[in-house]
Amino acid sequence: MLGSNLDINSTAWTDVVFKDRNQAYGAYQLRQQNANNTNRALAIATSIFVLALALPTIINWINHFTPKADEIYTVHDYLIEPPIKIEKPQIIKAQPQKQVRAQHDMIRDFPPVVKPGATETPPTDKELEKADPGPQTIKGQLDASPVIDEIAGPKETPGSTEHRDNSQDIFITTEIQPTFPGGEAAFGRFLSDHIRYPAVAKENNISGRVFLQFVVEKDGSLTDMKIINNPGSGLGEEAARVLKTSPRWKPGIQNGKPVRVQFTIPITFNLAE
Repeated sequence: MLGSNLDINSTAWTDVVFKDRNQAYGAYQLRQQNANNTNRALAIATSIFVLALALPTIINWINHFTPKADEIYTVHDYLIEPPIKIEKPQIIKAQPQKQVRAQHDMIRDFPPVVKPGATETPPTDKELEKADPGPQTIKGQLDASPVIDEIAGPKETPGSTEHRDNSQDIFITTEIQPTFPGGEAAFGRFLSDHIRYPAVAKENNISGRVFLQFVVEKDGSLTDMKIINNPGSGLGEEAARVLKTSPRWKPGIQNGKPVRVQFTIPITFNLAE
């Protein structure tokens, strides 16, 4: 009789079961390899499970050591266009009325009016045959050319025009134009340091030129900002956002006083190749 401690999964038990039987049958081989097959299956299943858990960590580790290309973009062409020169209006003097001296004798003509103590009498028909009627009696020169006399009156002198308060007028050009603190070079550095290329524009490979119009106030602040030309995808909005953060400009000067001046500037967005 077999011992009670015999392991039914051992090869010895398999030999007892298949004693005097056909061991070439497949069941004998399966029982002989059962332990190895079980261990192999357990190892494979465990490996797959561990790999599934560690896969995200492995991917992150690989990406950490993969070099990434730096995103490069440029913002340039910030040249301020020169203002349009506007000529000052010329003052046209009113033409004075002219009086033509008569070539013939003229005698004053007036309606007969009876007044006490009147010393002048109306001209007679005989006098009117030799002279033309007029407002006063003048001795004419038959062989003289007509002489034109200017009527006396107040003459217009430079600087006599009425003074007008132009403190709120907006100028296009002035004697001294407004400038960014430090000049155009400093303005270019300011734009390059603060403008961020919009993500939507980068993804869609959109570039272009933005035109901004604004007013430099008498205290140097920027107001009335408008986007004149906008390629879209946030380019115009980004340019306006940065310009609103600009420090105060040096105001424009006209006749020795600061005035309001309108500016229009182009800002070009261009993705590097």
